[in-house]
Amino acid sequence: MLLSLTALQTALEVGAIYSLVALALFISFSILNIADLSTDGCYTLGFAVGATVTLAGHPLLALPAAMAAGACSGFVTAFLQTRLGVESILAGIIVNTGLYTVNLAVMGWSSNLSIYGSDSLFSLAKGLVAADWWAKWHELIVLAIILLVVCVLIAAFFRTRLGLSIRATGDNADMVRASSINPAFTITVGLCLANSLTGLAGCLIGQLNKSCDINLGTGMVTVALASLVIGESLMGRGSIARRVFGVVLGAVLYRLIIAVAISTKIVPTEGFKLVSALIVAVAIATPYGRKMVALQKQKLAAKKKREGAKVC
Repeated sequence: MLLSLTALQTALEVGAIYSLVALALFISFSILNIADLSTDGCYTLGFAVGATVTLAGHPLLALPAAMAAGACSGFVTAFLQTRLGVESILAGIIVNTGLYTVNLAVMGWSSNLSIYGSDSLFSLAKGLVAADWWAKWHELIVLAIILLVVCVLIAAFFRTRLGLSIRATGDNADMVRASSINPAFTITVGLCLANSLTGLAGCLIGQLNKSCDINLGTGMVTVALASLVIGESLMGRGSIARRVFGVVLGAVLYRLIIAVAISTKIVPTEGFKLVSALIVAVAIATPYGRKMVALQKQKLAAKKKREGAKVC
């Protein structure tokens, strides 16, 4: 077997959490057409805030607290872009850099934080059902429920008037402005929503692993981009529901690919980031490769047609 049952379960759990980050990038990158590079710092911020609230004895309150912290990060990013005229990439870099110090402060100026010995969302859920199967699978089931609720809410939100305005802003901000809709407002709402999902993901991975360090979020934007590109390559760009499902599918497949690569020792654990970068490069280059192959086929067909005409 390529993966043991335990490794498969872990891959699905982490894939569900990665799906939330991929959905965040889906909103900022695919919907709003904004390259938000604050994802790495926001992911760590979600854990730092969630862990602090969990250690205070409120594991359930940690989830909305982490989402609120992520939304604040998104607001600052949007403010730099819409009010101060900073380019989106630079705004993300600035916020991501600043969040490093913010995360250290939230974590009590320690580069590591552990919540071992404290109740978490998963430990509370484990006691709900007295069954062996629940004790084994409760973490994956809880994550699947959270992910399902988030996906349904996102699909429903982008059918509302505000959601349609956000989608229109990403397509053509000038048209939105001409329709008496403030694009600065829609961009702010979109980035706040996206970063709240990133914060939620950070909180969940922290409660799942019980510990983290300040570099937890390093490379998450690459992971999310890989998941997003894989999902869009498989599912295309249809309805919002279809695209949301594609993002989730891409995140899960991405994590399974990584798990297989590590378990079969094709690459060492230290090569995780390199594999991530290669997956992104291949996924992004695939559509271009298809176009080039189709173009070469057209050229070959035209050449044969000319040669046939000369023979006649």
